[in-house]
Amino acid sequence: MLSKFQIAVDKARMLFMGARKTQGSLSPFTQCSFSSSANMVEHQSSSSKVQALYELCKSTFSSSGLPPLSSAVVQKICSLLDSISPADVGMKEETSDDDRGHGIFGLQRLSRVAKWSQPITYTDVYECESFTMCIFCFPTSSVIPLHDHPGMTVFSKVLYGSLHVKAYDWVEPAVLSKNKDGFPSERLAKFAVDKVLTAPCGTSVLYPNAGGNLHCFTALTPCAVLDILTPTYNEQAGRKCTYYHDYPDSTLSASGAEVKDGGTDEYAWLSEIETPEDLYMRPGQYTGPAIRE
Repeated sequence: MLSKFQIAVDKARMLFMGARKTQGSLSPFTQCSFSSSANMVEHQSSSSKVQALYELCKSTFSSSGLPPLSSAVVQKICSLLDSISPADVGMKEETSDDDRGHGIFGLQRLSRVAKWSQPITYTDVYECESFTMCIFCFPTSSVIPLHDHPGMTVFSKVLYGSLHVKAYDWVEPAVLSKNKDGFPSERLAKFAVDKVLTAPCGTSVLYPNAGGNLHCFTALTPCAVLDILTPTYNEQAGRKCTYYHDYPDSTLSASGAEVKDGGTDEYAWLSEIETPEDLYMRPGQYTGPAIRE
């Protein structure tokens, strides 16, 4: 029987299709900034926020992602997420780079190898066929590479810290480039998002075909993000997480593609890649208010 640790690792691997499992003991550098349940006072307001979020998601989302979410529903979910603080999910804000991050001070205290080996912590808050509620804790400079969310809507709330987001949407109808053998090798995408999110800030939303469905996260400081993904990744249902490398659009004119609504600097070619081996992720333990099903 798998241990809870192994199950949590497998969930992280499923979500990002192959994030490396951490082996052996974990250094104190890798601990996510969750308050211990023994020391945390659970106020009614905190409990009701997490519970209300769960109940809203449970009554709204479907395992197929249909029908599409209305603007009123999206706004309602965003408003609730906007009110959630780190304490509401059992966390304390991490502000120092000295022992977890990759900043200037971290360079002085960690070896180069140790500095880059700090993992992103994935914490499963709740999961069912219709949605996943989870938290990612990022050390400074850590990256979740460019990846997609096929047929999915994702709500992202930065709980603390600063995060750079670069995102694309596919050009429709699909525009493909071909390799020397005549087979499609890259697909054209249009820039959708290139900005820094710094808490406190509003919830970001991406949709199946808009809002930056393919995105990359880079932590500018230690930060944490509360995500709701609906429906969940499910390879059998065609919702496989795929990673990409983006290329400048200097060859766009040579492809014969017609560019509308802007210049070629708004576009990039995306090439599918294997799961990056340096995607270093470990499971965390959720210690916030329990969800009552």
